[in-house]
Amino acid sequence: MDNKEKQKERILRVSGVNVLKCMKCGKCSGTCPSYDEMDYHPHQFVYMVEKGEIEPLLKSKSIYKCLSCFACVERCPRGVEPAKIVEAIRLEVIRKQGENHLKPNQIPQLLDEDLPQQAIVSAFRKYSK
Repeated sequence: MDNKEKQKERILRVSGVNVLKCMKCGKCSGTCPSYDEMDYHPHQFVYMVEKGEIEPLLKSKSIYKCLSCFACVERCPRGVEPAKIVEAIRLEVIRKQGENHLKPNQIPQLLDEDLPQQAIVSAFRKYSK
């Protein structure tokens, strides 16, 4: 098994998603609030992982544009859970780079009265591990 296949298997294992269930209807992407900000959309993440095209996803800004709102998960008629694929790819990048995008000491300068606390928790979930 080559590195590309190992990476695909790791993402599938971490996400727990069966990408073969996807019928490529695009409903997940149609409901995504970050759709306009993403270079790859939820249905494309699922398809690309299925085909083993992981490298473009690892370099994509979409993994940081995903709000982890799970709207795509709720909308999927087959229960594919694209958001879990995005999370697994994000973790793969963090593990590969060995660094975090957000450090605790950066938080005070980023705080704003209008910033919901949920955003801070979400940021730690996304950008650290």
